[in-house]
This record gives sequence, structure tokens and C-alpha cells, in this order.
Amino acid sequence: MTGHRNRLIFLNRSCDAHRVTLLSDRGFRRLFLADTASQAGSQVLVLALPLVAVSALDASELEVGVLAAFQTLAFVLIGLPAGAIVDRLPKRAVMVVADWVRALVLASVPAAWWLGALSIHQLYAVALALGVCTVFFDAAYQSYLPHLVGRERLVEGNSALEGVRTVAQLGGPGVGGYLIQFLTAPFALAVTVAGFAWSAVCLATIRRPEPRQKHPRAHLGKEIGEGVRFVLGHPLLRRIAACAATANLFVSMSQPAILLLLARELRLEAGTIGLLMAAGGVGGVSGALLNARLARRFGQGPTMWLAIALTAPLMFLLQWVAADWRLALFVVFEFFFGAGAVVFNVTQLSFRQAITPEQLLGRMNATIRFLVWGMMPLGALFGGVLSEAVGVRHTLLAAAAGVCLPFLWLVTSPLRGMRELPMTGDRR
Repeated sequence: MTGHRNRLIFLNRSCDAHRVTLLSDRGFRRLFLADTASQAGSQVLVLALPLVAVSALDASELEVGVLAAFQTLAFVLIGLPAGAIVDRLPKRAVMVVADWVRALVLASVPAAWWLGALSIHQLYAVALALGVCTVFFDAAYQSYLPHLVGRERLVEGNSALEGVRTVAQLGGPGVGGYLIQFLTAPFALAVTVAGFAWSAVCLATIRRPEPRQKHPRAHLGKEIGEGVRFVLGHPLLRRIAACAATANLFVSMSQPAILLLLARELRLEAGTIGLLMAAGGVGGVSGALLNARLARRFGQGPTMWLAIALTAPLMFLLQWVAADWRLALFVVFEFFFGAGAVVFNVTQLSFRQAITPEQLLGRMNATIRFLVWGMMPLGALFGGVLSEAVGVRHTLLAAAAGVCLPFLWLVTSPLRGMRELPMTGDRR
């Protein structure tokens, strides 16, 4: 369920005492503040960009699907070389540049709307540019954290940062929805612009030097190949990537249809849509609180696949959602889908970071993102095409059937009963 970036939430309450010490570290605190600003702005972006297309430009179902595809197309186009490039560069500098470019590109949308020049093609270009920056930012961010906090504190660091995501998801969609409703979608994007700018400022003030690469630089293609071989050659990484990629295909297929269902078919206001989607944040908090207990009870491997297997079928509830008391069905879906995704996301992320040699971190992360997020533009495009051809309800039905399958990649592997996931060097 990694593709649904707004439902991937984790907190480990067992680390509370240590987390205070980690947040007292100036470098990590700056990263924490940067992530807070970025997450707050991104919650507005989740609703605002597609709602600009739907409300300001009256985009068709296909155009909404194409826009969603452009948002993740960069992971297919440059996902692999980005990891090798990041491994050659100072990772903090990559994140700072990516944040500033995202802020400037996104600022062009309200400017063009104010001048009466906004078009769907500009939104496509903005979505693609944002995706390119996100590819580089994410590869650098996931590779920078082990250096900043140490590998022995990866779960703690990821938990604290994902806690920010939890809080942002809890309140962000509701606040963002009302900002869109009262400011209009184009001008609500200014909040996201400010979030990216503040994130860049916070990251730029981290003074801890990064270690220099000790190995000579090989040909870029060779370095990319090393990352691909490491991921595909590791039996557990390969299964986790396949599970997440399959889930992303069908979750991304559902996203344009969900937005069209709420905004166009049910004619709900942006504020109401935001409040409904905030249920995913509430579910994330609940899942985070239960995560450590579930992992102790069932083991890490079983908890991963059970979280997907038990919550994915709830997408079928969307068939009966209507603009009355049946909106509660959407809330139930959002709540448990968010709660279920939390465990899978950070458990596999911490495992990936811990098991990968430092010189391969960027390429490993980029390879995983290429395989996993590479399914998202395909799913979004297919969701838009299918929505226009057979309607959003039938599209959601097909997506619900598909999202029930990914757990099979895990339940048919050694992860099925593995209580403790292996760490560095263990390929089991």
C-alpha cells in the first residue's frame, strides 16, 4: 500500500523515551521541522491540484486520470538514474534544491489562474516537474536519514517523521478542503508553496557534514545496475517490492475515481471532501498506537501481510457511498485503510534502510521507487480511462478486487511466519 502516499503512517510508542533524545539533536530537529512544513503543504496539494482541474478547468474523467498519471510519471522516466546520481551528490543539498524548485513551479499555477492563462496542459507540466523533484528529494531523504540518526535508530527516526505525517493527515485534509473552498483551489496552493520554501530553509541550516564517498565512481549505467541487482537479488526485498507495486497499481487506479465520485457525482464541497479524507489520518493514529503491540503478538512478517489482507476488502464499501448517511461508509473505508497501511509502510522502509550498505542506499531507494511508484501512472491513467468508459463505480469495483491480491506476494514467502525481519547482510 506504499503508492497511497497519504495513508502510509507509522508510530512506535515503545521508543518514547529515546525519541526525546533524538529530537534534542539539532540536525534531526531541523529535518523534523522541514518535514512538518512539507507535509502540511502537501496535504493541501493532494486535494488542490486535481480540484483545480475539476472545478477551475472542468476537466473530463480522462483528463483527471492523465493529471494523476503525470504526478508519478517521473518515477518511471528518471527513477533509476536519480538514485545513482543522488549517491554521487551531497544529499542535503539535493533536498534543498528540490524543495525550492517545487515551490517555484507550484507558484506558477495561482499566477496563471489570476492572469486567466491556466490550462490543463500547464497542470500536466507542473505535475511532472513536481514529480521529478520528488524523485530526487525522496531518494536523498531516505538515504540521508541513516547518516543523520545512525542505523540503530532508524525505526525511531522513521517513527518520529511518520508521526508528523500522521498529524498532518489528521488535520490537513479538513483544513486544506476549507482553504480550497474559501480561497479557491489555485490560491490554496500558496500554502503548499510556503511549506516547500520553509522546508528548504530548515534543511539548509543543518550543519552536520556528510561522509565523502570512499569508492571510485563507476559508469552511471553500471551503478544503476548494481542497485537493481541488489534489490532483485534479495528474496525479501523482491517480495516486498512486488507486493507494494501491485497494491500501488490498484490504489492509484482508484484515486481519480474517488475524487470524481465525491466532487462530481455526489457534488460535495471541498471542505466536506477534506473532512472525509481526514478519517484516514485518524485511522493512521489508531494503527500507529496498535502497531508495536501487533508486531509483538504476531511477529513483524505476519503483521505486514495481515494489515493488507484484512483492510483491503473494505474498498468494496465505496459501491454504496451516497450523499446521505452512507457517507459513513467512506469514513469507515478511510479509517481502516489508513490504519492497515501504517504497519506495512514503515516496517518495510526501516528494513530496507537497515539491510542496505550505505553506498547503495540511494540506488536501492530509487530502484524500489521505480518498481513500486512506477505502477502509479499506469494505474491512474487506467483509472481515468475506465471511469470515462464505464463510470466511477465500476472502476472502483475493479480496483477493490485488485487491491485484495497484493498480500499474496508476502503470504507465499518466508515473510509469512517471520517474527523478526533480518538486518544487514542477512538474505534468508
